Amino acid sequence: MDAGINPVGWFEIYVADMPRARAFYTAVFGRPLVQLPEIGEGGEMFAFQWVEGAPGAAGALVRHPMGGPAKGGTMVYFSCQDVTNEANRAAQAGGRIIQPKMAIGQYGHIALIEDTEGNLIGLHSMQ
Repeated sequence: MDAGINPVGWFEIYVADMPRARAFYTAVFGRPLVQLPEIGEGGEMFAFQWVEGAPGAAGALVRHPMGGPAKGGTMVYFSCQDVTNEANRAAQAGGRIIQPKMAIGQYGHIALIEDTEGNLIGLHSMQ
């Protein structure tokens, strides 16, 4: 791996109920999701909008018979202006705040939330 490249290039969040998950993530982050081509066996993917060549990783919500939501699996951290805002919107959209805003020293702040599918995701901000 090139040491000059961030290690995360793509992420997938597995869901059981795509309409519910799309509504949750749209409410929390205020950004629509883009439907990607069908992935076979009746699966579907909706990607978070991304800017080609911009910093950060792109990713998608995935509903597929081969996988579903998992607590304690891969942790994805979303970048935010202030994690408190997204954590509060998550609670209002049917999720749960697992770890409220917490300082992590010079690296800013994090919060952990559970989405409507039972996935644990992280939020990160410098303020």
